Amino acid sequence: MSSYVDSMAGTEADGADEAVHTARAALDGDPAVGLRAAAALRRLAEHLEALQVGNARRQGWSWDEIGAALGVSRQAVHKKHSKRTGR
Repeated sequence: MSSYVDSMAGTEADGADEAVHTARAALDGDPAVGLRAAAALRRLAEHLEALQVGNARRQGWSWDEIGAALGVSRQAVHKKHSKRTGR
């Protein structure tokens, strides 16, 4: 099974279709399939979070605002993402 994160090429619609397919696979009765899908979804979530934190910082959002949107503290989100955003 290919994962959305490992194949980020293509259109957004193709990526969304692949993400939905991966989410469905996470519910598979075969643990090998379900666990691989769960791991792919975890990587996707991390990628999307980093992408949107960078986007928010470029648009002038504070670490407090980003943390609130993510449901975590400003310190937690800053520690996780400040090296990537350079701010």
